[in-house]
Amino acid sequence: MAIPQEAEQLTEQQLEPADEQRNLLTVTNVERIFQVGGSQLHVLKGIRLELKERQLVMLRGRSGSGKTTLLNCLGGLDTPSKGEIWFNGLSFHSMSDDERTLVRRKDMGFIFQAFALMPLLSAWENVELSLRMAGKPRSQWKERVAHCLELVGLEKRMHHRPFELSGGEQQRVAIAKAIAHEPMLLLADEPTAELDSGMSAQIMAVFQNIIRTEHVTICMTTHDPTILEVADHVYEMVDGKFI
Repeated sequence: MAIPQEAEQLTEQQLEPADEQRNLLTVTNVERIFQVGGSQLHVLKGIRLELKERQLVMLRGRSGSGKTTLLNCLGGLDTPSKGEIWFNGLSFHSMSDDERTLVRRKDMGFIFQAFALMPLLSAWENVELSLRMAGKPRSQWKERVAHCLELVGLEKRMHHRPFELSGGEQQRVAIAKAIAHEPMLLLADEPTAELDSGMSAQIMAVFQNIIRTEHVTICMTTHDPTILEVADHVYEMVDGKFI
């Protein structure tokens, strides 16, 4: 019996993914070469990777493998010597410093190993500072700061300063600060390096939660094998290359 045309179309539509993840960032043949005295130091050697929306991607490798240099290139803090980096349809590799700064301010968030919090400001004020710097309307600050701190489980510690918080709590403030301006991409450099295994697990649970609720993509560096199982994809780096 012949299948009606409408039924054929419906069947094809049902077979298609309901919510296909698009590539947010694509890296093609990226190299980074530094001039050291009279010789060249080849840190990145033909890197290729893709970051899809709402994924947790880890760059794993020993110290000196090139993962932090790659993260800096992904975030526009450094420029590749060769190759291309496309972020949200923009040719990030060919932009000027000012153009990349505008993109970072609007669409990227950064988390550092040493937390990078203002020591004299409370958790609330640190997160609010991120909104000020991003140029978000003042009318949105109170609701957004409260939401971000609740999201990372610090609703009862909002008015504590960094020295009054544990290492894990300080890192959660740093996460709230990084997502406050609603970025598309979060880049984290060894975010669990200063934490014990229990705190590391908590941070990874926070990451998974904000991917679900904030629809953000996270790319992080690590050398901790205990947290790899929660990643959507792991890139292993050795001597500036993926293996």
